[in-house]
Amino acid sequence: MKIGVVGLGYWGPNLVRNFLAVDNVQGVVCCDIQTKHLQRIRQKFPNVEVTPVFEDLLKRKDIDAIAVATPVSTHYPLGMKVLKAGKHLFMEKPMTTKSTEAYELLDCAESKGLTLMVDHTFVYTSAIRKIKEIIDRGDVGEILYFDSVRVNLGLFQHDTNVIWDLAPHDLSIMDYLIDKRPVSVSAVGVNHFNDLEDIAYLTVHFNDKLIAHFHVNWLSPVKIRRILLAGTKHMVVYDDVEPSEKVKVYDKGVEIKGEEAVYNTLIQYRVGDMYAPKIEQTEALSFITQEFVECILTGKRPTTDGRAGLNVVNILEAAEHSLRSEGRMVELKQN
Repeated sequence: MKIGVVGLGYWGPNLVRNFLAVDNVQGVVCCDIQTKHLQRIRQKFPNVEVTPVFEDLLKRKDIDAIAVATPVSTHYPLGMKVLKAGKHLFMEKPMTTKSTEAYELLDCAESKGLTLMVDHTFVYTSAIRKIKEIIDRGDVGEILYFDSVRVNLGLFQHDTNVIWDLAPHDLSIMDYLIDKRPVSVSAVGVNHFNDLEDIAYLTVHFNDKLIAHFHVNWLSPVKIRRILLAGTKHMVVYDDVEPSEKVKVYDKGVEIKGEEAVYNTLIQYRVGDMYAPKIEQTEALSFITQEFVECILTGKRPTTDGRAGLNVVNILEAAEHSLRSEGRMVELKQN
């Protein structure tokens, strides 16, 4: 098959490189309205075809799928045109700016029997997949909380706040690792330089005592990419900035002894060993592009399918409503 890639700014060239490396992909056709982006992609990949006209991709019979790596405001209109043209859709994150738009894309893809995949890249990193393996094996036990910090200095976006820019990464990880649906979201944030929040805190609530917290920030003097996940058996730390031991599993926790009144309850701390499982060094985009093509050929459902994309947009949208309502709790739509 041939794959079209629309949008050749920051992320598009990475998609082109990885799609070209997939065995069943015979060629990539690149599209961007800016001539300088087309010239640059031809310099890097002389064998690709280029066009400045998006409709050219839709008309071509030899293009089976199209990847959209354009600004999020264009995802819905471009994605709907791709699906209505009968082509499989690979969508950059976040999937859309509204949950209603995400649902329409999902419904259209399902009604036409087309593959819809969202580029939640971190879900395909070897580190996150290893954590999923540890959870599914039962080593963590019942998950108690999920806590993430994603902060750095810049880059300020001109059309979206820090929640829509940074939170999709860790929200998609949470959606992948935790096999439960959240029920509500609250969020607070501050804007220091324009009308867009540059620092924010999100809290995601589940029906039981499970809680997830997210700190996103463009104004940090240091870069931190860290997730803490605690269970009744083990605790896991994921540090994406760590060059080698990105995942560490701790045999630490709390055990309650005694069934008397609260003031008589004895709390004991369990302190055991730590180990760092071996992590493969394969690029995440290599996994995700290969899976997209495999799903097209076999009809298998992608790990980060349209529903996973909708789940993340639902939380982002609710967080935005909470921000505008001084942090009040906003119930999530149940898909």
